[in-house]
Amino acid sequence: RLEAMPCGGGSPLAHALMMAAQVGLNTMKVKQDVGRVVVVCVTDGRANIPLELSEENKFTPSTDSESKDGMPSRNFLKDEVLACSKKLASLSDFDFVCIDTEDTFVGTGIAKEMAIAAQGKYFHLDKTDSGSVADITKQNLRRAEK
Repeated sequence: RLEAMPCGGGSPLAHALMMAAQVGLNTMKVKQDVGRVVVVCVTDGRANIPLELSEENKFTPSTDSESKDGMPSRNFLKDEVLACSKKLASLSDFDFVCIDTEDTFVGTGIAKEMAIAAQGKYFHLDKTDSGSVADITKQNLRRAEK
């Protein structure tokens, strides 16, 4: 199923992190038997859609001093993603696993920074396939159960 997921284009990474937090919090409220939430993020770390746009608002260029042509700068997007990662770290009973699919030759290292900010685990995959992602996920789910 991983191979069938669309890749490329818009990446509302900060929004995805906030949605994962919300789903986890809601699940913990509704299901009393949920001990921990494990957020598994498979990413190349290249955010290009700010929270404002992913929440169907217009981007406010005045919030980003480096904004060009009404679009957010890479630094703005990076800071936003790292702030969202830190919010995950502040949630009790949440674990974060970041699986980095970025090409290290041209990499930015943001996925690793996300894992650090979220106080989570970081894994880099040179070749992304569903088996590798599943193995990492299962391994971390077993850790969370302990």
